[in-house]
Amino acid sequence: MSAAALADKSGPGAFGSTAAGAPSSAPAKSLKVLLYSDDAQVRESLRLALGTRPDPDLPALALEEFATAPALVERMDAAVKGVRADLVILDGEAVPVGGMGLARQLKDEIYQCPPLLVLTGRAQDGWLATWARADAVVSHPIDPVRLAEVAVGLLRSRVG
Repeated sequence: MSAAALADKSGPGAFGSTAAGAPSSAPAKSLKVLLYSDDAQVRESLRLALGTRPDPDLPALALEEFATAPALVERMDAAVKGVRADLVILDGEAVPVGGMGLARQLKDEIYQCPPLLVLTGRAQDGWLATWARADAVVSHPIDPVRLAEVAVGLLRSRVG
């Protein structure tokens, strides 16, 4: 991964690590979840809502954060080289590149694109997420319970 992509990441879990205290019975394989937002507070809200183990039947999560679209796209391109992602959460309100446009781009450009969850500014914007071919939508403000439920539903399709 380039230095620019590494420099773009921030906060706990920025390098795919999980917080200490995960149950020791957890499978060695973790699920990779990519968080994209230009707003550090949104990324923090996502990180706190998901935690490291939102469902006891799933492996622990390894979270990676991205503040810019180019860094996320570079990371997604790494999937071609075997560095997979299991879920991508995109902030539809991010600037200058919004999560909805980015979702459509990723679906167009990434073969076997992982599930995409888009955060919209309001519930009425769900139709835009459909246009962007998002697999799921959650609206701001982030409801931690709802976000975890939707993320777990998408992650279940990747395990198995």
